[in-house]
Amino acid sequence: MAYDEGLAQLMRDDLADQDGISEKKMFGGMCFLLFGNMVCGVHKDGAMFRVGKSREAEARRIEGAGELTFTGRPMGGMIEVTEDALAEDDKRAVWIRLALTNALSLPPK
Repeated sequence: MAYDEGLAQLMRDDLADQDGISEKKMFGGMCFLLFGNMVCGVHKDGAMFRVGKSREAEARRIEGAGELTFTGRPMGGMIEVTEDALAEDDKRAVWIRLALTNALSLPPK
C-alpha cells in the first residue's frame, strides 16, 4: 500500500458530509476531489492539501505543514503535512476547511 489507509479514512470521515466528494488514486496515494477539483490526499509520508496560493501562508503557519516539493520544485498553492500533524483533528480541520474553500472557488470539472 502506497499510503496509510487509516489516514485516508480520517479524511474520508471529515469529508463525509460534503456533497460532490469523490476519490481517485493519484500521485501514488489517494486524493479527494470536490466536483473534480483536488481538495487533499494522502501518500506514503503524510498528506497534501490544495489550499490555493492566497491561503498557502496561513496553512503553512500550522506546525507540521510545509511546502509541497515532491516534484523537485515547490508547487504553489499546495502544502505538505506530516503524518503526525495529519492525525491531529484540530489541525486537519483547518487544512480541510482551507482546501474546501479553494476547491469551491473553482469551476466544476
